[in-house]
Amino acid sequence: MKKWISFQLAGRVLFILLSLLAVFHVLTLLHITPPNIVWGGQAGDSSENLFVMELISLVVTLFYMVIVAIKIEWINLHKFEKVVHFLIWIMFLFFVLSMFGNLVAGVSFERMVFAPFSLILALLALRLGLER
Repeated sequence: MKKWISFQLAGRVLFILLSLLAVFHVLTLLHITPPNIVWGGQAGDSSENLFVMELISLVVTLFYMVIVAIKIEWINLHKFEKVVHFLIWIMFLFFVLSMFGNLVAGVSFERMVFAPFSLILALLALRLGLER
């Protein structure tokens, strides 16, 4: 894995993809993207549900961006190095589980777009996790 993509490139690409995901969550919160393409199509049933679920998703995505920024040393917090390394592995696991969730979703957009997107995020997080 280390030969396929450098640590810094994996971190930068992961940060950019997470940024795009954050924008997507904001667009969904603003009802610009259709709510029936997220959360298995079930979040669109209630504006309150959609707001809460997407707000949580946005906060988690922003948190992941901070973790990546620390890992690739855009933010200098060396005293949290072990915690950040552990959180990178949590991110990897989250993205793998997200991919499987997207694959079984009742919405074809999630299966065709978000499942591969989650796989890419998982592989990039794996690359960061392999770096000490």
